[in-house]
Amino acid sequence: SRLRRRSLGTRPPPAAEPGSWGGVSPRLRPPAGSPRRLGLLGTPLPAPPGGAAARSAAHKRYRRLQNCLYNVLERPRGWAFIYHAFIFLLVFSCLVLSVFSTIPEHQKLANQCLFILEFVMIVVFGMEYIIRIWAAGCCCRYRGWQGRFRFARKPFCVIDFIVFIASLAVIAAGTQGNIFATSALRSMRFLQILRMVRMDRRGGTWKLLGSVVYAHSKELITAWYIGFLVLIFASFLVYLAEKDANTEFATYADSLWWGTITLTTIGYGDKTPNTWLGRVLAAGFALLGISFFALPAGILGSGFALKVQEQHRQKHFEKRRTPAANLIQVPHYPALPMALELSLRVRLCRDSPPALPALGCPCTQLCHGSSVRICTLQHI
Repeated sequence: SRLRRRSLGTRPPPAAEPGSWGGVSPRLRPPAGSPRRLGLLGTPLPAPPGGAAARSAAHKRYRRLQNCLYNVLERPRGWAFIYHAFIFLLVFSCLVLSVFSTIPEHQKLANQCLFILEFVMIVVFGMEYIIRIWAAGCCCRYRGWQGRFRFARKPFCVIDFIVFIASLAVIAAGTQGNIFATSALRSMRFLQILRMVRMDRRGGTWKLLGSVVYAHSKELITAWYIGFLVLIFASFLVYLAEKDANTEFATYADSLWWGTITLTTIGYGDKTPNTWLGRVLAAGFALLGISFFALPAGILGSGFALKVQEQHRQKHFEKRRTPAANLIQVPHYPALPMALELSLRVRLCRDSPPALPALGCPCTQLCHGSSVRICTLQHI
C-alpha cells in the first residue's frame, strides 16, 4: 500500500487546525471578527444567514428581558428587593390613611391623600399586573394564551385582580361624590389588606407554617383533644353548680362561653361563678385545662426552631455541594493549559513512611503497620 501510494503521488489530506474553517463554504462563514460557533465536537458550525442572525439576536434580547422581569417580580434577589420595598411602603401608607379616614378629626385630609395614593397605586399595580402576565412567558408552562390564563389563575394573581378592580371602583365612585362612595365603598378600601398577603409571592411563610404543623400534627391533635375534653367537662360541671344560684349561667351555652374564655387565659370577667362549689371547680379545671391549651404554642415554637435549623443546614449543604462535586470531577478531566489540576498520590507505608519533598501541601498519614498517605497537589 505504501508503494502504491508513492506511485500514485497521493498524500493524506492535512488535518484541519482546531477552530479553522477548513471544508466550510465561504458563503456560510461568519464575518470577520464575529465569535465562532462550535459544535459538540469542537468543529465550526455554519453561520446563519444575515436576516436570521438579526432575528435570532433580537429574540435573545427579548427572552433575556422577559426572564429578567420575571425574576424581579416573582423571584426577587439583590437590587430587586428595592422595588418590592417601595410597593410595601405604598400598601402600608394606604392602610394607615384608611385608618385615619375613619377618625372624624382627620377624615377630610386623609380622604384627599388616600384618593391621590389610590390613583398612583392603580397605575403601578396595573402596569405590574400586565408586565407580570407578559413575563410569565419565559416559563414553558406559561407560554401561549392558555399558559398566560393558567398563570392568571394562580391565587396571588387572583388577589391582585380583585384588589385592582376594588381600587378602580373606589376611584370611580370617589370622583362622582355619590352616597354609595361614603357608605359601603369605604369598607372596600380595607381590601388593601389583601395586598399585604401578596408580598410573599412564593408563599414561603405559608409553606413553612404548613410544614411545621404537618410535622407535629400528632402532638397538636393530642393537645387539642385533651383540652377540648377538659373544656366540655369543666363547663358542664360549673353549669350544674351555678344554674340555680347564678343567672349568668342560665344555659349550657353560657357555661361553654365562660369555659372557653377562662381556659384560653383571656378572662373578660363578664361571667363569674358565685357559689363555693363552682369556684372550686373553676379553679381546678383552670389549672388543668390551661396547661393543655398552652401546649400547642410550645409545640409550634419548638417546631419552628427545628425547621429553621434544618433550613440553615440545607443552605450550608447547598454551598458545599458544588465545590465537592468539582473536587471529585477534576481528577477525571485531562490536564489543560492554564487550568487548575488536582492529583491524588497514594503511598503504602511499611515500617516508616518515606520522606516527601517539601511541596507546601497538607498531608494526612494513617500509620498502623501499613497505612495510606494521601497528598493533594495543586499547581497551575
